[in-house]
Amino acid sequence: MRGTQETRTWGDGGLAAIGRRANHGGMTSNDTPRDPHPYVGMWVTADGFIRQELLPNGRYDEARGNRQSAYTGSYTVTGDHLDYVDDTGFTATGDIRDGVLFHEHLVLYREDDERARQGGTRPLGRGGSTYPGAPMVD
Repeated sequence: MRGTQETRTWGDGGLAAIGRRANHGGMTSNDTPRDPHPYVGMWVTADGFIRQELLPNGRYDEARGNRQSAYTGSYTVTGDHLDYVDDTGFTATGDIRDGVLFHEHLVLYREDDERARQGGTRPLGRGGSTYPGAPMVD
């Protein structure tokens, strides 16, 4: 039986989870996405300071404190690994383990995960920056 990739990008840029079809191992160009990829949605640090939304179109929008859209860019998913390219060209990676997103030095939880409401401290001082030259925000 042929294997399938976990994700595909559709013509409109949408990212969707795919599965095996009974008659063959993949999807055809005439098929439509069934459900958003399971990683799509809002991810937050335990203190709520950093909020990263993985959008179904393969883009992300990250807020820091009161600064909305502090970082935006695209992402791809391969298995449990994420590759990010922000709109300035900076690249980063992430991995999902046990329902937790480890994005460079950040630990992010699903917005509705109890662990996301447990408080905590921001990594790397005031700004908790993942990106070089990122401004300090409160």
